[in-house]
Amino acid sequence: MTSALRSLIDCGTKLWLDSIDPELVKKNRALGATGATSNPIIISDLIRTGRFDSELADRIKHGLDDDAICWETTDKLVHEAQRVFLPVWEETRGNDGYVSFELDPLLEDPTNGIPLAARTARYLELGKKWGAGQKNRMIKVPATPAGLAVLEDLAAAGITINVTLIFTERQYYAAREAIWRGAQRRKDLTGFKSVYSIFVSRVDVYTEEHCKALTPQAQGLVGIVNVKKLWRENQAFWKGKGLPLQQEIIFASTGTKKQEDPPDKYVEALAGSDIQTNPPATNDAVEKLGRTYVRRVDQMPSDAIVREIEQKVSPESLEEVLMREGIDKFVKPQKALLATIKEKRALLAPGH
Repeated sequence: MTSALRSLIDCGTKLWLDSIDPELVKKNRALGATGATSNPIIISDLIRTGRFDSELADRIKHGLDDDAICWETTDKLVHEAQRVFLPVWEETRGNDGYVSFELDPLLEDPTNGIPLAARTARYLELGKKWGAGQKNRMIKVPATPAGLAVLEDLAAAGITINVTLIFTERQYYAAREAIWRGAQRRKDLTGFKSVYSIFVSRVDVYTEEHCKALTPQAQGLVGIVNVKKLWRENQAFWKGKGLPLQQEIIFASTGTKKQEDPPDKYVEALAGSDIQTNPPATNDAVEKLGRTYVRRVDQMPSDAIVREIEQKVSPESLEEVLMREGIDKFVKPQKALLATIKEKRALLAPGH
């Protein structure tokens, strides 16, 4: 049977894994994955397995608080994944082989009431702390007001950035312009690399609920049309800049949310260029299909469907709702991760 994932890679897609589970990283590297990304849900799930209890017990013994344990654990797991993908980074001279490290989501917690300027300053401090001197680590910054505000200074400081939680052209444009301004403040653009994570399936979940006027032919295609437009715009902007490395779109949120959709709905539609960060279950399902993928990223649905989407879907409303939900999905997992560490402390602390 054909390796479906290998055919996806052969047609021009860089395949990244939406996990830094050491076992899944090795498995997917063997299948052709060339990068990975992390988030608090992944770290929390890994801690819950019990596979890292001895390391956690050692950190508890050394007096680390829950927050310090969280970040030391994340840093170590990201480092392990970086080691697996470092040969890719070296072979491609920095164009691939990265692992993304997400900055503290609690900066975006609305209940904390942290002023914008303070959030931005903290993002800069944390971005430098976790990103400086890292060959193949990307620092993941959300496309929130504070996240967008820090991008220029982070890029100027030589940090490799993955802008996440992008849903609209406005966010993408603001992120790209800020990063490019920062990059131009560097002495050398040889190692300049940036990526822009556009969320796909969440857009279709939004339109199912909020854009019921869409015809059945257009419903379910909004996420694909949206991200393909941004991919095309990204290609056009960076063309002719003379940069040695590609500045790419990450097709994020590629797992299907509807049971009736084929598991490779987004994988197939976006095949042929840039980066897909697929959940492990999506990669497994795609591989089992045994299909051969061809380039489709530059093929749009009919003009009639594209026009209908432009007329009936408000980017402003979409961004407002999805960012509100996105920040919630950003903050709650971090709180859950800290709660998981607290539970582990009760089990693993000396005397228990």
